[in-house]
Amino acid sequence: MAHTSPPLPQAPTAPGGTARRPTRRPWLRSAVLVAASVGLVAAALPAPAPLGIGDPLFPHLGNPGYDVRAYDIALTYSGVNTEPLAAVTRVDALATADLDRLHLDFAHGTVSAVTVDGLPAAYETSGEDLVVTPAVPIDAGEPVTVTVRHTSDPRGPAASGGWVRTSDGLAMANQADAAHRVFPSNDHPSDKADFTFRITAPRELTAVANGLPAGRADHGATTTWTYRTRHPMATELAQVSIGRSTVLHRTGPRSLPIRDVVRTEDRDLMEPWLRKTPGHLEWMEDKVGPYPFETYGVLVADATTGFELETQTLSLFERRLFTDPRFPEWYVDAVMVHELAHHWFGDSVTPRMWSDLWLSEGHASWYEALYADEKAGRSMEQRMKAAYTASDGWRANGGPPAEPLPPTPGAKISLFRPVVYDGSALVLYALRHEIGTDAFDRLQRRWVASHRDGTASTADFTALAEQVSGRELDAFFAGWLYGEKTPPMPGHPDWRSLPPTDAKR
Repeated sequence: MAHTSPPLPQAPTAPGGTARRPTRRPWLRSAVLVAASVGLVAAALPAPAPLGIGDPLFPHLGNPGYDVRAYDIALTYSGVNTEPLAAVTRVDALATADLDRLHLDFAHGTVSAVTVDGLPAAYETSGEDLVVTPAVPIDAGEPVTVTVRHTSDPRGPAASGGWVRTSDGLAMANQADAAHRVFPSNDHPSDKADFTFRITAPRELTAVANGLPAGRADHGATTTWTYRTRHPMATELAQVSIGRSTVLHRTGPRSLPIRDVVRTEDRDLMEPWLRKTPGHLEWMEDKVGPYPFETYGVLVADATTGFELETQTLSLFERRLFTDPRFPEWYVDAVMVHELAHHWFGDSVTPRMWSDLWLSEGHASWYEALYADEKAGRSMEQRMKAAYTASDGWRANGGPPAEPLPPTPGAKISLFRPVVYDGSALVLYALRHEIGTDAFDRLQRRWVASHRDGTASTADFTALAEQVSGRELDAFFAGWLYGEKTPPMPGHPDWRSLPPTDAKR
């Protein structure tokens, strides 16, 4: 006998006699009938195609039609970092459009069940999208909760990002587009949200995540650790560390709690570096104002990533940065400040599109260089002169700072080229010469205060620079941010940039 879907309520009539789409809340009262219809609803729709919000560098990243308000991510770790974790991800969102389907970014895991507002929903994959079809369409303006039961798989090429396997467990490195290799999400920096993490692991291990502890419960052989953020966060900045770790506590400026996470056996070895953080915080606060989050700390992972990462409230560092004698102390200090500076520039004020990445990496590189100049006598001017010499080559290879070329296919991390680091710090060096040190310093403080906990674009920055300086800067920014060639350096007319072929040598 064929299954028949339940009758839908008659559409109400708007003033003037126009038929209005029914709201879905009354439908949910008939939960059993609605749940039974889910397969037929999905079958009636055309085959899904991957969506995206149109980011110039990652066109299929992110999803239109909703705004995520919060993630609740539960992970169960067996103690073996080559086995998939069992996971449940709950996404609380607000619909910004009428949706027959809802797309989430998700790859490298297996989905076993999906519900929408507690009712079973159909789901399928399309590219790296998890396409969810609720039994009842979602109306614009309505809150919606999507819960996905899935695995989170730490296996696979390390260069793809997501989980990082360490010598004693796991950590995360989700930049630029790898959070959806760990959990279903709207994996684009423009959609920041609150996060709750619930991590269950063998009792002898320690689990730490972004934010502050919000509970710990023992269950015989396992322990569940809960953490919550107090400020919205981009998915690329999520961090979960599980391992044989010790959490070290100290206090920073204005009684800020600092917690560092290290392998227990490395506790004494790392202490000379970790105790530097309060001083780094004081230095940064003197430059740009109060630290914008509820806690800070350093996570030292015994893994080879090839980079350090500003995961929000708990920056990820390779162990070798602190143990390899080829890295001088001043350099390690400056790199620590680079990741800390990102908490103002990149984490609190997040680039709206990936093409705005210079706002994050350029500022972090600026404060890295300034710290090395002030604290170790490593000349900022000489560093910027060297950057100017190479700048035309960097632009030829990676595009101008605010219009970078897409990453190399199959190597998303290649987006992080020299032009977005010192090539973008060079823009700030030129801007300081152009508008003066006082105006530049006011601009930096205004920028992080005005856009705290939000996202911002290159256009927002250039507009604020004009407002603070009282100068018309269109021509300046057109050349420095978008020009194929590097403009003349204000205050240094003798500086020359080598042709791209010479700069490569």
